[in-house]
Amino acid sequence: MSTAHDDVLKSALSLPESDRIRLATELLDSLPGTPPGLSIEDPDFLKELERRANDPAPGIPWEEIQRKLEGKLHK
Repeated sequence: MSTAHDDVLKSALSLPESDRIRLATELLDSLPGTPPGLSIEDPDFLKELERRANDPAPGIPWEEIQRKLEGKLHK
């Protein structure tokens, strides 16, 4: 990753949650076309969101996923 990327990411992560959501949405909207499976108008996507929101099993904490990804990137 570039230094600029790291600086932008650090700044973005320091934003309040509502601003991070807005920023993520704007970044996705800036891509050409809609990323597959990410359209809020897709009934299957909405059903999957509902399923995940009601899943009683705990997910993997973001910190653990991030640690694994960073480990793979720095190899």
